[in-house]
Amino acid sequence: MVKRWASVAVAALVVPLLSTPAASAANGFYVGNGRLYDANGSEFVMRGVNHAHAWYPDRTAQALKDVKALGANSVRVVLSTGARWTWTSTSAVSSIVSQCKADKLVCVLEAHDTTGYGEQGGAVTLNQAVDYWLGVKSALVGQEKYVIINVGNEPYGNNNYGNWTNDTRNAISRLRSNGFTHTLMVDAPNWGQDWSNTMRANASAVFNADPQRNTVFSIHMYGVYDTAAEVTSYLNAFVNARLPIVIGEFGDNHSDGNPDEDTIMATAQSQRLGYLGWSWSGNGGGVEYLDMVTGFNRAGLTAWGNRIFNGANGIRSTSRQATVY
Repeated sequence: MVKRWASVAVAALVVPLLSTPAASAANGFYVGNGRLYDANGSEFVMRGVNHAHAWYPDRTAQALKDVKALGANSVRVVLSTGARWTWTSTSAVSSIVSQCKADKLVCVLEAHDTTGYGEQGGAVTLNQAVDYWLGVKSALVGQEKYVIINVGNEPYGNNNYGNWTNDTRNAISRLRSNGFTHTLMVDAPNWGQDWSNTMRANASAVFNADPQRNTVFSIHMYGVYDTAAEVTSYLNAFVNARLPIVIGEFGDNHSDGNPDEDTIMATAQSQRLGYLGWSWSGNGGGVEYLDMVTGFNRAGLTAWGNRIFNGANGIRSTSRQATVY
């Protein structure tokens, strides 16, 4: 989750058009022509939420059951490399994956310690995040049909974010050279919101640097995306360039501005784009309004929780389970 952002206007940059050849469907999720497909070759559109396992590991098993019961087809799970929070062990990762599979959820696993690197004290590099993934590799290899690896959460704050492109390319290269064939997800810089359009302008170069062409881009939409024009301009740039994009985090309110969640969800539905709302429960530090349920209680939907699960273009009405289940 983003802690703070710059409120800079989003420029209208254009991503070059390219063709994205489909990878083999044999091993797991893959990208083809700007779309995400499951291992059976069926297009998969994420409809899910974020769960903060790193801070609430004892809540994970029930949280996954509950988000599935409310209609989600995927869950993005916060893990820690051990640099800023308690290390999420190999056995814990294996357990999370097993729980996702039992609940028939696609498991998006993310290393959270990279959040705001260059601006946030204690944040780690994407290269250090790759070290973490290599360390828990045994829990992930063989799970390509069910797991997507989100390399690092919100790498780079608002300082030195120009390094995002090379760092992201290098992270992908290291994972591939070490045997990871999973679909990879990469977050934008600027606390995930890419107000500088760094990811938008360089996405094609990053995608083509992946020898498997199996990378998905993730934008986090909070106060920078407080108008319909900003939301649609950003998402449509990726769609038009045939580059895979998901909204990896968003809310219905935030301290840096009021995101246009209606347009986010409507555009995601009309353009067949995935979204993962922030977050199930347990927020603090003044952003408790981002909780979807109160006290991890599925029966205690908040206004935000009711909106994302039951509202227009919400999870209940638009989610489709991955065909691998």
